[in-house]
Amino acid sequence: MDLLSIIGFILALIAIFGGTVLKGSGIAALWSGAAFVIVIVGTVAATLLQTPMAVMMRAMNIVRWVFFPPDLGSEAVIEKIIEWSQVARKQGLLGLESNVEMESDPFIAKALQLLVDGSEPDAIQNIMEVEISTREELDLAAAKVFESMGIYAPTMGIIGAVMGLIAVMQNLADPEYLGRGIAVAFVATIYGIASANLFFLPMGGKLKGVVQTQSKVREMIVEGIVSIAQGENPRNIETKLQGFLN
Repeated sequence: MDLLSIIGFILALIAIFGGTVLKGSGIAALWSGAAFVIVIVGTVAATLLQTPMAVMMRAMNIVRWVFFPPDLGSEAVIEKIIEWSQVARKQGLLGLESNVEMESDPFIAKALQLLVDGSEPDAIQNIMEVEISTREELDLAAAKVFESMGIYAPTMGIIGAVMGLIAVMQNLADPEYLGRGIAVAFVATIYGIASANLFFLPMGGKLKGVVQTQSKVREMIVEGIVSIAQGENPRNIETKLQGFLN
């Protein structure tokens, strides 16, 4: 659980609703069905138009990482790699065959299988780097979906405000409608700017950070596997991998 994200989300809500109350408007003043349809639904529609299906599905799958990022267990991974290096020195690479079947992470299992199969260190590195690059590219594209929403939302807010003011201008003869109509028009602007700067853009930034951290851990795993293939000393491997944690 990412405590900072949860605190940030709560503070964002406090900033919006608390500020509205302190200004004397009341929370009810923030609700407008028309503004919601124009801004939020419009933002989603624009995002769907520009996003491939695979990227959108991936974005929906990883959005939970904002609050619950995957536990990478870097220290535990290093311990496993050191253990594998010790087994390889004593029993040879074939001694690791049973570990491939026991490994639950598909990425680690693939790298370990390449090692057991006797692949050259350069071949292991090249194959796994393609895997890292492909995963990172898809996940970053998914994270950018929320950044795109953060770009579209303020513009949709302006559109909503203009549409609201048009409605006000059409009812100038009704003084009672003017104040209420103008207030509702500006609610759309709040929806657009607040959703972009308090939610969509920060979510995109957080997800990109998680993706980059995952890639770093995968690079560490590949470095460890390649080091085993090169026959390096387990102690040297541990020292090298600990550098990734810094």
